[in-house]
Amino acid sequence: MAKLLTSSSIVPQTYRENLADSVIALEMANRIGANPLAVMQNLYIVHGRPAWSSQFLISCINASGKFSPLRYKMTGTKGSDEWGCAAWAIDKSGERLEGPEVSIGTAKAEGWYQKNGSKWKTMPELMLRYRAATLFARLYAPELTMGIQTDDEVIDISPIVTDPVLRAKPANAQVTKPELLEAPKSEPLAKVARGLLNLAGIPEPELVAFLHQTAGVDETLATLDEIDAMSPDALKKACESWKTVEKTIKGARK
Repeated sequence: MAKLLTSSSIVPQTYRENLADSVIALEMANRIGANPLAVMQNLYIVHGRPAWSSQFLISCINASGKFSPLRYKMTGTKGSDEWGCAAWAIDKSGERLEGPEVSIGTAKAEGWYQKNGSKWKTMPELMLRYRAATLFARLYAPELTMGIQTDDEVIDISPIVTDPVLRAKPANAQVTKPELLEAPKSEPLAKVARGLLNLAGIPEPELVAFLHQTAGVDETLATLDEIDAMSPDALKKACESWKTVEKTIKGARK
């Protein structure tokens, strides 16, 4: 199925002819019970990190069947730092669950509000609702987020550039995408792959079978060590895709 999706003109450009990332998207869709195409259309790479769109996360909560549709309680005085929002819903037992409140004061204290181009200044009510929904999901439905932040969260927590040389860089200057895989040369790719598989909870035979079926790896190569020795390029591509997910999960655990 992943190979079929990579040849489709409907999927986002980043997945076209990109089998490894498409397999990751399929795996994530399977884990959260979402449509694969919906995952592909709502999983972004922001500052080198995968991130959900806030709208998609809200739709996952509403479609999960665990809660009533998400609702929002606005608090404080509009336009003041005390203006805030908390998301809430009713679970299957009839209990009212309310997520943590986020306010304009919170956004300012965390440094989200002051950033250049911040939507907190132009669309504060929308941002309050989005962030409140995200916090609700973190608390009551972490299996839906899988430790991955939303796109607006990643933008908000990214450090502000203070180096005058970097700030003066032309807007149309090309940005070189860093290599996703930075394993030391002395560290075998097979070892890197096993570490990533353990993190994702995927058995080694599944990756081996996947490489046989989709990357043209000789089926007589039955282990990651053998593939590393005879087809290192195929194994490296698989590791490069998983490296981004690894960084995200490690960051969420800190």
